[in-house]
Amino acid sequence: VCAVLVAYIPMLMDTGGNCGSQSSTLIIRGLALDEIHFGDIFRVVFKEFRIALIVSVILAVVNGIRIYITYTYFYTDTNADPLKLAVTVSLAIISTVIMSKLIGCMLPMAAKKLKLDPAIMAAPLITTIVDTCTTLVFFNISMVIFDIHM
Repeated sequence: VCAVLVAYIPMLMDTGGNCGSQSSTLIIRGLALDEIHFGDIFRVVFKEFRIALIVSVILAVVNGIRIYITYTYFYTDTNADPLKLAVTVSLAIISTVIMSKLIGCMLPMAAKKLKLDPAIMAAPLITTIVDTCTTLVFFNISMVIFDIHM
């Protein structure tokens, strides 16, 4: 089961990195054009949260169906339950997208408030934070769903 789960880490990390970078790019642009201010943080976070919910649910459903079909009909030699695998990855996608969009919108705004260049909070820093959190969340979800004890 662990080998099958590990195969999904790159997809989850890339999804988180892409979502976080996209969110931060929009916020940095808004800050640069003086369209967004620190006082708008709750409005911005709520908007990004709503977008993250929509995007994450769509990605989770599509990937969940794909994983279930793939492991039910093509990889029958693995000992991973296809439904548990699909649910695990789908929940991880939802968590990752929401987390990365929120981190991606809050870090540049926090940098601006601290009188730092919001661009320093762009892709590398956000991706590193999101990748670490994604891995932790994914394996915690996996441990619960597959009843893995350390």
